[in-house]
Amino acid sequence: MNVFDWLSNMDLPADGYQFEVVEVRFKGGRKEFFRNADRLHLTTGDAIVVEVPNGHHIGFVSMQGELVRLQMMKKGVKEDSENIRKIYRLASERDLSKYEEVKNRELPTLFRTRQIINEMNLKMKLSDVEYQADNTKATFYYSADERVDFRQLIKVLAGEFRIRVEMRQISLRQEAGRLGGIGSCGRELCCSTWLSSFKSVSTSAARYQNLSLNPSKLSGQCGRLKCCLNYELDTYMEAIRDLPTVNKPLLTEKGEAFLQKTDIFTRIMWFGFRNESNWYPLKVERVQYILELNAAGKKAVALTLEEEELIINPVVGGALNDDLEQMDRKFAEKDKDRKKKKKRKKRKKTGEKK
Repeated sequence: MNVFDWLSNMDLPADGYQFEVVEVRFKGGRKEFFRNADRLHLTTGDAIVVEVPNGHHIGFVSMQGELVRLQMMKKGVKEDSENIRKIYRLASERDLSKYEEVKNRELPTLFRTRQIINEMNLKMKLSDVEYQADNTKATFYYSADERVDFRQLIKVLAGEFRIRVEMRQISLRQEAGRLGGIGSCGRELCCSTWLSSFKSVSTSAARYQNLSLNPSKLSGQCGRLKCCLNYELDTYMEAIRDLPTVNKPLLTEKGEAFLQKTDIFTRIMWFGFRNESNWYPLKVERVQYILELNAAGKKAVALTLEEEELIINPVVGGALNDDLEQMDRKFAEKDKDRKKKKKRKKRKKTGEKK
């Protein structure tokens, strides 16, 4: 969720104008835009006090300058929007110490709220709690498969912790992003480091990439299909455009050859016969040629091009396995010489004359 300011080495306009909207990061990677109306001198990473409904909160500057304008255009936020609240001031030591005290309440509140949810038999999973810096409001993040009536839960929580309660439902992918973790690749989860928008992932993405449809390998820590299945999908889709579609086995004089595997980027398709365990690699052009023959009602002489050439143009003065026959004759001659030597040794021992 960190941002590199690649415009930082560019000079400001002559009048010194700088875009006044600032992007601020809160707990769990949540980001919002705030207006620097008082033209405070801010640096990326500074703790600031910002305006929120019925109070104030503390966040950290994550981006400023022209990059914020581009980010707002990307997210469809207008510069003159009334929903953009203002920045009050830089956070003081007192603000930060009070904020740390408030944050220390989050973990006990999380455990106690889970106990209350179990006692009320609500089918929901509470994943995180975020207190506002002024200690007047807490946001409870939960996930659920069905609609949950938590009106009674809000009353119990408000009486238990003496705060205003906001329940916010998040998806399982957002939950994994807030909790964090290490993926099967050995790196930190994409959703907790840089991925901010989640796109739907379908099993067809795995099929196009020739991945085995094993749920345990294709699912992430959120229990859904891994987001990284979409990263290379466009490249695979572009590569398979030129590959022929094989819906039926290839017809040859030897029999029917069935498609076993396709190496997309090497453009090699592997075929095998019904009663054989061997697979034969064919280039895309060869497969296309056999498909055209079959469409015309003809069978290919052989599956591979090399075998077809040997059948059409046999080797003069030898058979297809002439090299094997030469090797057999060589070993037969050696075996014959070995037997003659044994007979000579036997005659010498018995004293027989030749």
